[in-house]
Amino acid sequence: MTLEVLGWPLAAALVLAGIHAWLGLHVLARGVIFVDLALAQVAALGATVALLAGHTPQGAGASWYALAFTAAGAAVLASLRDRPALARAAIPAEAVIGIVYAVAAALTVLTLERVPLGGEQVKALLVGSLLGVTRDDVFHLAALYAGLGIVAWLARRPLAALSFGGPLRHARLWDFGFYLVFGLVVTSSVRVAGVLPVFAYLVVPAVAGAALAFTPVRRLAIGWTVGALGSVVGIAASFRWDLPTGATVVATLGALLAALGAGLGLRRLVRGGRRAALGSAAALGLAVALAGAALAVVPQADHVWLDALEATVPAAQDIFLSPHERAVADEARRAIARGTRDVGALRARQADIAWGARVADAEERERLRQFTLGREELVAGDRMVLRSLRARARERQRVRLGLPLVVVGAAAALLAMRGRRRGDYVRSYV
Repeated sequence: MTLEVLGWPLAAALVLAGIHAWLGLHVLARGVIFVDLALAQVAALGATVALLAGHTPQGAGASWYALAFTAAGAAVLASLRDRPALARAAIPAEAVIGIVYAVAAALTVLTLERVPLGGEQVKALLVGSLLGVTRDDVFHLAALYAGLGIVAWLARRPLAALSFGGPLRHARLWDFGFYLVFGLVVTSSVRVAGVLPVFAYLVVPAVAGAALAFTPVRRLAIGWTVGALGSVVGIAASFRWDLPTGATVVATLGALLAALGAGLGLRRLVRGGRRAALGSAAALGLAVALAGAALAVVPQADHVWLDALEATVPAAQDIFLSPHERAVADEARRAIARGTRDVGALRARQADIAWGARVADAEERERLRQFTLGREELVAGDRMVLRSLRARARERQRVRLGLPLVVVGAAAALLAMRGRRRGDYVRSYV
C-alpha cells in the first residue's frame, strides 16, 4: 500500500531532481543563484493571474499564463548580460534578480487577495502538492524534460561557453534561449512541487557537487545522487510522520547539505593538525564561557544546550531539585511518556485514514480528532509541570553551574590561544 501511495510522487521527485541538478550546475557557475527562485515566483504569479481570470489551478489556461510570464521574465534576465550601464553603476545582476523575485512575490500576494481560498493557494504555490501527482503527470514531466535534455545536449557547447567561460557569438540570444528552457522547466515543476522545493532541487545538489568535485561530469553525478537521496528520505519521512511532503523534502536536502558541510569541516580539522585543533579548542572554550555567562545572567532564557542535556540525562536537572520535586518530575515524565504513546497511536490511525489505508466516516474522524486533542492537552499539562520545575532548577544552576562554566571555558580558551601563538612563534623562528 505504501508503494502504491508514494510510487508516483517519488518518481516525480526523482525526475525533478534529475533536471534541476543539471540546471543548478549552470546557475552556480554563472553566480546567479536566485534566478530559479525569481523565475519560479514569476511562474507562480502567472498561475495566480490565471486563477483570477477564472482558470482552474491545474488547467491548461494556468499553464499558458505561467509560461507567458516566465518567458517575459527570461527576456528580462537575458537582457542583463553585458550591460555596460549596470557595470558602470556597480549594480550586480543578483540585485536585479532579487528585485524581480520581490516584485513578483508581492504581486502574487496582492492577486491572491482577490482569489477565493487565497491562503491555501499560497501554501500550494510554496510547497506544491507532490502527493497529488499521477502517472500521467510523471509521464508528461519525463517527456518534457527528456525533450529539453536533448535540446541542451545539442547546444551543450554554447551553454558551456555561457556558464563556464569561452568565446561565443550572439551570447545574449543564447542567454535568452537558456533562460527560456529554464523557464519551461520551472513552469512545469512549480505546478507539481512548489517554489521552495524547486529552488532546493536546483541549488542544494549543485552546491554539494561543487563542494566535492571539480569537473562538471562529477559534479552532475554527485548532484543527482544528493537529489535522489533527499527525495527518497524526504518523502519517506513525510509518510512516516504525516508531514507536508514538499517542505519535508526541502528540509531533508538542507540536512544533507549540513551533514556534508560538517564532514568537510571535520576533514579540514584533521588535516590542519595541532594548530587547527588548538583553534577549535579555543572556539569551544569561548562558547562554553559564553553559555555559562548567559545562564548566570539570564537563567530563565532558553538555553538550548542545557535543555538538550537535561532531556538526554534527566539527572542533570534532578540534582538541582529537592527530593519532593524529583518525585513530581518523575511522575510527570511517566505521564508524558504514556500520553505521547497514546497520541502517537491516534495520529497513526488518522494518518492511515488520510493516506487511504483505512476507511472511516465523518463521525469516527471527529472522535479521533477529539481524543487526540484531549490526550495532547493532558501531555501539555504535564510538560507545564516540568517547565515549572525547570525554572526552579535554573535559579539554582545560575551560580552552581553558570559561573564554573565561565571560569573553565575562559581558561581553556586562553590556554589554547597561548599554545597556538607559541606554535606560530616556533614555526616563524625555525
